[in-house]
Amino acid sequence: MKIQVECYSGYKSNERPIKFWIDEEVFFVESIEDQWRGTDAMFFRVRADDSRTYVLSYNERTGPWTLGK
Repeated sequence: MKIQVECYSGYKSNERPIKFWIDEEVFFVESIEDQWRGTDAMFFRVRADDSRTYVLSYNERTGPWTLGK
């Protein structure tokens, strides 16, 4: 599922997600519980302000953010 993500960009672009939208609903990232690198993507397990955990991934080659399970 494609989503829209706003990120903190410090040392590099898209360093970490700070909020994201699923359809029209906005979620603020309260904490990053884990992050790891895949072959072409960065993955972030985040806890949002609705107390749920989400896995967000960013494909570094093609650019879109996606929502995982």
